[in-house]
Amino acid sequence: MNPVVIGSGPGAAPEDLAAVRSRRIRVCYLNAWAGALEEAAGYIARAPTIDLALLVTNPHDAALMRKARLDCDWYAENARCFATLRHDEIEFLPAWVCAPAAVLDLAKAPREPGEERWLVTMGHQPQALGAMAGKVFSLLSRMGVRHLFYAFDEASRFMPCFGEIAPHLDVLIHDEFPLAAAGAARLKPSCRVQHRSWVANVVPFAVPFNDTPEEKILFLGSQLGLTPHRERQIAFLQKRFGDRFVPSHDHSVAVADRDALNRFKAGFCPEGRKFATPAMARTHTDRPFWSGCLGLVPVSEDSRGGGRLEELHRGGLIVRYPHGDLEALATACERALATSDAERRKIYDHFNTHETVGAVVASALAAAS
Repeated sequence: MNPVVIGSGPGAAPEDLAAVRSRRIRVCYLNAWAGALEEAAGYIARAPTIDLALLVTNPHDAALMRKARLDCDWYAENARCFATLRHDEIEFLPAWVCAPAAVLDLAKAPREPGEERWLVTMGHQPQALGAMAGKVFSLLSRMGVRHLFYAFDEASRFMPCFGEIAPHLDVLIHDEFPLAAAGAARLKPSCRVQHRSWVANVVPFAVPFNDTPEEKILFLGSQLGLTPHRERQIAFLQKRFGDRFVPSHDHSVAVADRDALNRFKAGFCPEGRKFATPAMARTHTDRPFWSGCLGLVPVSEDSRGGGRLEELHRGGLIVRYPHGDLEALATACERALATSDAERRKIYDHFNTHETVGAVVASALAAAS
């Protein structure tokens, strides 16, 4: 008998996929802006109408309210990513979301036959449970809820509750640095640890590839990372490229506005916490991945530590330049603008296939049998 080739493309028969999808998984995303346990689809639909004035310390602070809206929408987009998980080996049941106050309801809710139930937390969300984090995670584990924690950064070193939750983790996705020894010692032997920091919270291929982008460079930064070093770079690029350079350095980009960014050909992005200077460590690190998923050619500074962006650079998927070298920055931007449509399509396909939170989490769940 010839082996059956299983895939997600048009040649894969539905019965073939069903045969290998021996696992049925439901994920629940812990979301501070959510409320009671509910289906993610319903939460995503109502997220834009949530009255955030009831959830912030000072609803009369316009800047705070805008940041709250951006943050709420960002978490809702995470939920959208988890609601659209795909993997050839897994049947994903409708995803859920809940606030920290409702997390124990996850264990009590009825299950479908053969259902594996996973709690997904990200960033420093577990700390929202405070001193009870370890006890809550322990109880969930005893009640058959498995846990994937996508920390992005330095949780093992700086999140106070890490040592308490570590024994109850089934999957830990962490930054490229080694885990803190004390935290690593608390993990159970069966916990699968993967070192991978930021990716894009974008549903793969949701934004169409733009065959005719504007020959412009978008600076995709944030107020937090608008350091003197970055301001010098912006001034330099404005002088060198004129109206071919478009700076965006507000707090963030609204999720609803991200799709429109595919009109630009190149994206100049802060890399993040691994910059050679402490000031640059304050910037966000997901911008290169947004850019790639949207079809822009990412341009990013090099770094002292870490290697994933350098690997992307060597693969022709990102353009890098030496820290602080303005002429090299200009050359990198020119190179990005000169990228052929075929090369840009390669970048777009790679980032949407491999560099999104859904792809990383689905693969990690499949590996955690």
